[in-house]
Amino acid sequence: MSKRPLNWVLATGDKIDLKKIDPKSTGEYTSKEDTEKETKELMKRFEKLQDKLFSSKKKSLLFIFQGMDCSGKDGVINKVFSISHPQGVQTHSFKTPTREELDHDFLWRAHKLVSGVGYITAFNRSYYEDVLITRVHKLISDKKAQQRFKQIRHFEEMLDDNGVKVVKIFLHISKEFQLEKLIARIENPKKNWKFDESDLLERKSWDTYQAYYEDVFANAATKDHPWHIVSADNRWYRDLAVLQIVVRTLEDLDLSYPDPNPKLQDHLPDMYAEREKLLKDKK
Repeated sequence: MSKRPLNWVLATGDKIDLKKIDPKSTGEYTSKEDTEKETKELMKRFEKLQDKLFSSKKKSLLFIFQGMDCSGKDGVINKVFSISHPQGVQTHSFKTPTREELDHDFLWRAHKLVSGVGYITAFNRSYYEDVLITRVHKLISDKKAQQRFKQIRHFEEMLDDNGVKVVKIFLHISKEFQLEKLIARIENPKKNWKFDESDLLERKSWDTYQAYYEDVFANAATKDHPWHIVSADNRWYRDLAVLQIVVRTLEDLDLSYPDPNPKLQDHLPDMYAEREKLLKDKK
């Protein structure tokens, strides 16, 4: 792991003031070039660890990514998990709930998407939207939100008891950074497809979202299931920080390959004979 101090804030239930966390911070790193060596090392370790996770079939990981619009949730998921074996990673993006989803409890649509043992699941947004956007738009009361916080804590404990490690990451950006990204999506015709007018509406509630995110950190973060708050105005630093979190989490699982199966040796004599025959036929 990095010899430098890791620069994300770990929220474990204490009151967090997002205004005191600099979204432009890059710790001791000064540029993207400054991270390249460490990134390559972490990528290699990630590949090996994911191979152990997939082959051992004992545990699984659920990475939850939250953040304001333009914080780069899709980007960091694609960047970090693209180096993994695609068969072992599943990603899901949470949009407005469907009628079927609304007919169930708010955790139902998320629970059914949690992968089984051996897999890594990445959520772009999650069940935390049900204590964020729902509060901003006054769809639920503060009393209902507190009830949902309690249910979320129990849900994550239940997943943990059943071999699913939940890792929660908040990508922290500045209001100025978001504005520049939204402008770029309009100015660049190739990025017009990314622009959603609803983003401007949600932007008007920036301060309210910040307050409710702070409420999430206070009510739905514990020692076992903390929130990692990553400064994300600099994409290169964001990617490295998330990669560090992913590798550290996998290492903490103390993974190992399955025990060898001695009975497989019985197949080798016939396979060796077939290989020898094929080589002779080529001559």
